[in-house]
Amino acid sequence: MSGTSLIGSHVYVAGGLATGGLRRAAEIGAEFVQVFVTNPRGWALAAGDPAQDAALRRSGVPVFIHTPYLVNVGSPDPAVLARSAASIRHALARGCQIGARGVVVHTGSAVSQPRADALRGLREHLLPILDEIGDGGPDLLLEPMAGQGAMLCAMLPDLEPYLAALDGHPRAGICLDTCHAFAAGHDLAAPGGAAALLSCLAAVAPGRLRLVHANDSKDPCGSKRDRHENIGDGHIGVAAFGELLRHPVAAGVPFCIETPGGPDRHRADIELLKGLRGG
Repeated sequence: MSGTSLIGSHVYVAGGLATGGLRRAAEIGAEFVQVFVTNPRGWALAAGDPAQDAALRRSGVPVFIHTPYLVNVGSPDPAVLARSAASIRHALARGCQIGARGVVVHTGSAVSQPRADALRGLREHLLPILDEIGDGGPDLLLEPMAGQGAMLCAMLPDLEPYLAALDGHPRAGICLDTCHAFAAGHDLAAPGGAAALLSCLAAVAPGRLRLVHANDSKDPCGSKRDRHENIGDGHIGVAAFGELLRHPVAAGVPFCIETPGGPDRHRADIELLKGLRGG
């Protein structure tokens, strides 16, 4: 990618994807949005509203979808795997309907089974979904986690066996969450730490970065705790986000906040990132 990184936010869509989501984006100055298209804490697959979908497409505002939190493509439970696959397929279909650029999915946990078994299940269930993505459909964006429990991807080198299980599929992109990476053990707050993170990503998953979740961290590096903080109010600090925005690996990659608070806090986070970006 090349060009200027857009700065956006995850937005709630009460009132409709377009009516509610775009109003909230305008309120905080977001240049793109990330949304849920179904209940993030349930398995029900909600149908879209064609009028809202069309209005969102006409707006020209770029959009990403985040899959529900229950999705776990590393689970040993066949029912969870089946529901996870159905949820991802639904999100990708809704992504086509609203013109989404990507669908974010957590890379999952092996739970109680050996990692090798989890990767085999991942291949069986996720690889066919990637093969089904047609021309013009959104990429599937894999989001490494903070390292708690038996997570399949936390430190970025974990992406190598994960992507290998998917045959390095070209429609598998990466969503990098700064809080997750910091909690997993990548010290973005250290001098040169943000550049080192992106250099590592370029080595293990070259050309795959499609989205950055820009979140500061309430907890120290290596805590394995996924607790987001507003930009500059946590342990990562402002300087690291400037370093990320200036790094060639992230050139043109959208930065999406998922930070605490209401519109005033979100507007401040977005304005801060725009300033670090240079406008």
